[in-house]
Amino acid sequence: MTRSDTIHPAARDYADEVTAGTLSRREFMTRATSLGLTAGAAYGLLGVAQPARAAGHAQSGGTLRIQSSVKALKDPRTYDWPQMSNYTRGWLEYLVEYQTDGSIAPSLLEAWEINEDATEYTLTVRQGVTWNNGDPFTAADVAMNIERWCDKGVEGNSMASRMASLVDDETGKAREGAITTEGDYTVKLTLNNADITLIAGFSDYPAAIVHSSSTGDPLENPIGTGPYLPGEFEVGIKAVLVRNEDHNWWGEGAYLDRIEYIDYGTEQSSAFSAVEADEVDMVYESLGDYITLFDDFGWQKSEAITANTVCIRPNQKAEVNGTQPYADVRVRRALAMAVDNAICLELGFDNNGTVAENHHVAPLHPEYAELPAPKYDPAAAKALMEEAGMADFEHELISIDDTWRKNTTDSVAAQLRDAGIKVKRTILPGATFWNDWVGYPFSTTDWAQRPLGVQVLALAYRSGEAWNESAFSNEEFDALLTEALAIADADQRREVMAKLEKIMQDEGVVIQPYWRSIYRHYKPEIVGAEMHPTFEIHVSKLGFAA
Repeated sequence: MTRSDTIHPAARDYADEVTAGTLSRREFMTRATSLGLTAGAAYGLLGVAQPARAAGHAQSGGTLRIQSSVKALKDPRTYDWPQMSNYTRGWLEYLVEYQTDGSIAPSLLEAWEINEDATEYTLTVRQGVTWNNGDPFTAADVAMNIERWCDKGVEGNSMASRMASLVDDETGKAREGAITTEGDYTVKLTLNNADITLIAGFSDYPAAIVHSSSTGDPLENPIGTGPYLPGEFEVGIKAVLVRNEDHNWWGEGAYLDRIEYIDYGTEQSSAFSAVEADEVDMVYESLGDYITLFDDFGWQKSEAITANTVCIRPNQKAEVNGTQPYADVRVRRALAMAVDNAICLELGFDNNGTVAENHHVAPLHPEYAELPAPKYDPAAAKALMEEAGMADFEHELISIDDTWRKNTTDSVAAQLRDAGIKVKRTILPGATFWNDWVGYPFSTTDWAQRPLGVQVLALAYRSGEAWNESAFSNEEFDALLTEALAIADADQRREVMAKLEKIMQDEGVVIQPYWRSIYRHYKPEIVGAEMHPTFEIHVSKLGFAA
């Protein structure tokens, strides 16, 4: 079942679902390519031609300036912000790459095979790739990185949750025999249990491939396989990439001589002022009323309909004045019951999205199960809070100081107050907020899309995971999630997903009000800058039109 000549048995079934109108083309592309099918072959099963890559029409040379936050870097497996990876993508590449059409494309992997029950993976490493210090890139490098990802003992290593099917529960590290190499270009993965998400997990932004000499700091010893090197770097100010003229890069592209990420803070007005002053050529994300202003300015607009979202969550283990207020399910359910998600979408995000259902699985996820809308009943919410003995408790609701996240959180706070629930609003600058984002008792966090719903639940809500900011821990949920991760067929997986979603709602784990449509504007002469569903900027594809 290789990417070049053999079709996994499930892929034809998925194509039939597209024809029947029961599966979107985007989700078909994600499923088929993660099983090992090339994008061209996947489009062929649908009877359509693969779209051409616009970046192929770029000229060589030039400097591109991008408005973007510039965040402090750390060990890539502990990245918790896409902007970190967008910068280090210049020299730290990925095994695979998630595309804007939903497909998963080979990168440092040339191919992969998955057996029919998703318990064995064979990874074929791309030949002819070298590190920028001259070392050959081999299967040993891939195995070493996967082993690093499996280490649950590294604080903040969210990759361990993506690699759970390879981890020994007793040691918290890769199970002996789970990762083996055969020659210089083949890696075999033998899983503890079936897992359909591994390839998609390889595409996530903390999965950057590092050299065996890595100290964890990407800037300290910037050995990578990519076409650029880091230049000037100052947190909150600017981060620069420069073309590595001494490295014979394996790929196509890398058109630009220089890429600059310039930080103008979190307010969209500052980004727009930079555009007006011709200080940037591209913005990271266009928001709210500024979408129309950028349109009027004559820049190109790119839209992605996504499973990106925002969660207002209580931390169930957090202590406030010696108590754990959010350990009580009645308190959590009361908070959710007091909030109308449609109002959050209107006031927080100008209706640029769709209303969600408080369970963090999106309609575009293949295994999404539609449930009744969450109950909105402010009077019942107040009564439930009183029943829990929390009528006089003041909840401190924390958010970052930007536009849409702050506005969304304000709308939640206003609705809680309208229901008779006491709320103190605290707004923190980004540099402060993100230092402890998983630890706040009651706060707002935005979450990027993952191709599969089970990926999101495993990453954010499975017991004990690094990114489980709600501190939710439920044995039934964990067992059902393990079951769902082993089911390749999305229709069968949906039956289990309905139970998982219902548990999320019943337990009041999060207020998750809407799914975001996201936008990016850039100068018309730029190619390769389209908005990516997960905010990725593929620097090698950027350039100026020929």
